[in-house]
Amino acid sequence: MTGFGERVRAALGRYGHLCVGIDPHASLLASWELTADARGVREFGLRTVEAAAGRVGFVKPQVSFFEQHGAAGFAALEEVLAAARAAGLIVIADAKRGDIGSTMDAYARAWLAPGAPLEADALTASPYLGVGALSGAFDLAHAHGKGVFVLAATSNREALGLQRAAAVGGTVSAAVVAEVSERNANTAADGAWGHLGFVIGATVDWHEAGLAPFSPVAPVLAPGFGHQGARPDRLREIYGPLSHAVIASESRSILSAGADGIGEAIAAAAAAYPATAEGSSDVRRER
Repeated sequence: MTGFGERVRAALGRYGHLCVGIDPHASLLASWELTADARGVREFGLRTVEAAAGRVGFVKPQVSFFEQHGAAGFAALEEVLAAARAAGLIVIADAKRGDIGSTMDAYARAWLAPGAPLEADALTASPYLGVGALSGAFDLAHAHGKGVFVLAATSNREALGLQRAAAVGGTVSAAVVAEVSERNANTAADGAWGHLGFVIGATVDWHEAGLAPFSPVAPVLAPGFGHQGARPDRLREIYGPLSHAVIASESRSILSAGADGIGEAIAAAAAAYPATAEGSSDVRRER
């Protein structure tokens, strides 16, 4: 079984850095002439998946926009997740789960267990009840070739006081990266990428956050490109020696092109990123 880190490595080499966020904001639904309900988010998600397939390697559904519609919204999300995985996309469920003990284990089974209704390839998770509280999710992910993206350094202002607070060895963010990297080192084969990745925003100042390049290499999920202001041509400058492992997430900057223009918008956005260091960005302009 190919580990998640190596799956990401291959997808980056073939398609490049871009990850298309599936964020059906009410304003976007209106501009797509879709209803602001479960039927609308289902159609929005499926159309985005169709446009992304063959053009990028990754999609990232934002779970909350489906969850707000209750059972019908979750049913819509199940369809979108299944369609994306069937299309060969690596699906990152942006659910930001984080809890302790059996509760976290249940979250992990919901999103990462093979055959689960909400099965994705990876899950975003919060470590702020302790990195160790995520152990069940880490173990389940490793057993099934899945991934977990741990929130390490986000770009929202509310997080600065906590994430940049002093901790053993530096900042809280640095401590999270160090502990997760140790787990990767214990599970990844020599030269292989870890299955536990990090969320590090593209607008984060690494020096201020106390961050430094880590080993072994692991995928970096990077929100902040596009609508939030980070430029694709600065990816290597921002992430330095880890730039080849960056999954650059864009949503509104692409989705605002509308149902008719999203395919071209995805192709243009993907082409704006530099080729990965380990292979050319094989982004297909036509499907």
